[in-house]
Amino acid sequence: MPRQAQSARRRAAADDVSPVQAFSIQQFCQTHSISPSLFYKLQTLGRGPATMRIGGRTLISVEAAAKWRRKVEREAVSTT
Repeated sequence: MPRQAQSARRRAAADDVSPVQAFSIQQFCQTHSISPSLFYKLQTLGRGPATMRIGGRTLISVEAAAKWRRKVEREAVSTT
């Protein structure tokens, strides 16, 4: 494989890695401009993002956050 092609593949692979792979609850709330109390209320109602437990921490993956945003957007469109 030519050297330029190998370099391009390495750069593309590096670009796919986001610096943030998972949010703490506090980070998620700050990023999405919601309060922690609203986050917990949504979780209780079954309307919050999927979470995962890592050790003693509860995290929300960037994929789960994106899925949750799409769901909230669809619900907002369907109610208008």
